[in-house]
Amino acid sequence: MKIVCFGPGPKFKGGISNYNTSLAKALDKIPGTEVHIVSWTQQYPAIIPREFIDKSSRMDLLEGSNIKVKYITNYNNPLSWYQTYQYILSLKPDKVIFQWAIAIQGLPIGRIVGWLRHHPEIEVILDLHFVIQKENSSIDQFFTKLGIGKAKTYIVHALKTYQELQTLYPQRQFQLSYDGQRSTNPAEQTVLKLYHPIYDLFQPKADFDIAAFKQAHGLRKHVFLFFGFIRKYKGLHHVIPAFQKVAAQRDDVSLLICGESFWQTLDNTKLATKIKNALFGLAKKVVLRQSDDERQYNPLALIDELQLRDRVAVFNTFIPNEDVHKYFQVADCVVLFYEYATPSGIESLSYNFALPLVATKVGHFPETIQHGYSGYLAEAGDIDSMAEQMLHILDAPIPRENIRSKTAEMSWDNYAKVIIHTK
Repeated sequence: MKIVCFGPGPKFKGGISNYNTSLAKALDKIPGTEVHIVSWTQQYPAIIPREFIDKSSRMDLLEGSNIKVKYITNYNNPLSWYQTYQYILSLKPDKVIFQWAIAIQGLPIGRIVGWLRHHPEIEVILDLHFVIQKENSSIDQFFTKLGIGKAKTYIVHALKTYQELQTLYPQRQFQLSYDGQRSTNPAEQTVLKLYHPIYDLFQPKADFDIAAFKQAHGLRKHVFLFFGFIRKYKGLHHVIPAFQKVAAQRDDVSLLICGESFWQTLDNTKLATKIKNALFGLAKKVVLRQSDDERQYNPLALIDELQLRDRVAVFNTFIPNEDVHKYFQVADCVVLFYEYATPSGIESLSYNFALPLVATKVGHFPETIQHGYSGYLAEAGDIDSMAEQMLHILDAPIPRENIRSKTAEMSWDNYAKVIIHTK
């Protein structure tokens, strides 16, 4: 069976690149499969002022696999969209799995999917990381319908996403499948209800000196971890004030912040960056509310404002793949005080290190985090509630065995087998 995984290849930053790579590796392990990653060269409009290439990591995430990678699709070059379609067709695949993670990619993905739909021998699958984007603007809805409308099969990681799909297409009939069985009714589309698998790209290292790392960075006995790109919807501006309330009551806690500020990856003194910022700002004014423009978002300033410098360690940079394990190994739990949530790569990564979560009651979190068993849930937007749950996890720690038990079936191998429908 030949399978194409379309999405960002391993040279890109971010969770969707890791996700696409992990999926390809899991499919590659199944006997009789031939797996190709077909990737973007540029994922977004050229005016977006951000560096998307991972220039820090040295680890080869595809080492030991037979996966072939082709970087071909340029968002800004429609000719490359057709070249992508032709290249995929030349591979004669049985299945093509597209990663759907942001509405703005609806134009190129929609075109490629539309061309492939003329080949019924190919199962075109959209792996939906969201349906209703957090901004939920009319232009987002337009691009989403354009991008995902022509798929044959869908994958969702949470029932909430399935419900959003039903809302987007109220006239369509869907069959929800938990085991990979596809509907034989031509009037129905199959939706595979899966989960966000547990990342196995990053593993704890037995020889890592946790005590030495904590001492070197001034970390106290209990460490709360915020990890990943710093974006407004991820709620770091809630995490820091909530932690201040905890630190006022406990002398044995630290906050560890690891991640790159999403819009601060280019040199703002360069002319090219200034031009991109001006054009991007103009485009945002046309399609977004002023409150949704987060380029000036700087929650790290709260550390000094709240006099927490001696209680917070900050690594405000992109974390190379080979260093990821360090920050999870020194942590006691991961904090996800999101304002809006789709199935989260950070949640999955936390489970890989058997770490419990403290999260807000938004998105899919009430579905995937069992309060009191795999973590604790706070009220969204309520700093007091967040601080209360952070204190709760200190007073009533979640056993690591609970996490291992909860996630035992959430492997990439099981995920891949459902997609190709093998037992």
